[in-house]
Order: sequence, then structure tokens, then C-alpha cells
Amino acid sequence: MKSSKWLHVAVGVIKNDDGNILISLRDNSVHQGGLWEFPGGKVENGESVKQALKRELKEELGIFVIELTPLIKIKHQYTDLNVLLDVWLITLFSGKESGCEGQEIQWVGPDKLSRYCFPAANIPIITAARLPAEYAILNAGEVQVLLKDLKKILAQGVKLIQARIKSLSAQQVIHFFELAIPLCKKTGANLLVNSAVTIAGQLNADGIHLTARDLLALNNRPAAFKWVAASCHNLDELQHAERIGVDFVVLAPVLATNTHPGENPLGWEAFKELVSMIKLPVYALGGMMKEHVHTAQSAGAQGIAGITVFLD
Repeated sequence: MKSSKWLHVAVGVIKNDDGNILISLRDNSVHQGGLWEFPGGKVENGESVKQALKRELKEELGIFVIELTPLIKIKHQYTDLNVLLDVWLITLFSGKESGCEGQEIQWVGPDKLSRYCFPAANIPIITAARLPAEYAILNAGEVQVLLKDLKKILAQGVKLIQARIKSLSAQQVIHFFELAIPLCKKTGANLLVNSAVTIAGQLNADGIHLTARDLLALNNRPAAFKWVAASCHNLDELQHAERIGVDFVVLAPVLATNTHPGENPLGWEAFKELVSMIKLPVYALGGMMKEHVHTAQSAGAQGIAGITVFLD
């Protein structure tokens, strides 16, 4: 019989200077044996998650963690075990990594992680590991203004961008994407198109961002897109996004904004509570500033999303 208790596990997504991620092979004798995983282990009584992760990675890999930030928390119910994966991104460590317990380890590019067999609970971690902490939104405007804003965003190193350009004509949208995609490819950025753009399916976009209305109208994940995102405002929308298999969501509004003065903001506590109920990377939107990245991540978010935050 499965225990009703949750096994709290500290997990590390370890990135090296090349952007590759370290994974290790589970021993055949343990739960979910023979599958690849992100290294880590059980949080012992009296330990903080940080302490547990540092201890586990020293024991398993022989490395000493220097810098780590929250990435995602996942509750997953197997038929025989309930696990809470407390996942942290590690970008700085010392020591030479090795399989100290005889396990096989590999450095893998983020986009190649899906080629490996992981436990089901690890799947959202793969998505989170591939996503940046910033999601910029290009709003309506003339094509040349949009391109100017896009260049400003790319110059900041932003790698994930949504074109919410629903006020443009079809011809203008096509013209914008013809010019924007090469700019994004040059910097390794992904450009998504908002589903309110009538010809969204005809563009060579890297993905689609569903409005809340379009999200709720779907029973399955849209096909033929590398990335599928969605806008959410409440638990029902979040759960529906998870159910149809979107990659990540934006939850708004977290703080008060000038653009939506009539909306009541969630606030960080309500935001944190909603994020804890789903197994998806979530970006905080609404009143965000660059300094809110850490606050958002501490509340369980992937990072922040916004318009003016990347342009002012």
C-alpha cells in the first residue's frame, strides 16, 4: 500500500559553463531504477533543502555547491510512492564531478534531455531546465517600432519572447516575423506568437502563447509547435493548462499595474499558493521589475514576464 506521506527530495539541475546539464543513471535496484535523473537525495530530519542538496551532491558527485537558486517544486504520485521534488538550479560549483557511488553520469545539452528516459516526476524539470528566468512580451505597435524594441530586448540577453501583436494586419504580422526570426536565431532566442494573432498557425514561430480564452477552448495541446505557453489568472485555468500539456504558463496579475487598473492583484502569497498546486513552470506577470526575479523564484516561479520591464 502506498504511504500517504510525501518523500521530500532535494534535486539539483547542475549547469556547467557550456550550458550543459549533468544527469546520472539510477541503479537498477532502487525505485525507478535504470532511468536517468537529476542528482539529489532525501532531505533528512533537521536539514534545510540547501543543506541536503549540498550534502547529497558532495556524496554522489564529489562537488561543492557554491551558487544555487530555486527552480521548481513538483509533487508527484507514483502508484507506490509520493514524492515532493524540491529542485534547485546550480550554476557554480567547485571540484571535479564523478560518479562517486559507481553511477554513470553525463553532461547533456538542455535540448537533448528529452532523448533520455527519466522518471515521470522529472518531466517538468526538463522543461524548467530549458527555460530562462525572463520572458519578454512585445506588445502592439508599428513594425519598425516592434523591431526596435525586439533589438533592445535581445541586447539584454533575453532568450524567450512573445509577440502579442494582435492589432497588426496579417501582412504586417508576416513582415514582422520575416525580419524578427533571423534576429532571434542569431542570439539563440525563441519567438512565440500570441494565439490572438489570426494567422498564428501560418507563421514560422518557435511556439504559440494561448490566451486564457483560447486555452479553455482546447482539449489537447496544439500540434506542430516547439513551445506551447498559456496565460492564466486562476486555479481552473492553471489546471486546464497542465491537463492539456502546455510547457509553461504566465500567471497574472501578481502586482498592480497601470495598464490594468481595475484588476485586483494576486499578491505574492496567493501567487505562491497557486504555483504550488501545479506541476508547470510559471512566470509572474504584472508590475514586475528586474529585481523581482529572485522574489518570484522564491515563490516557486520560473521567473518574471513583462512588457515595460524589458524596455524602460
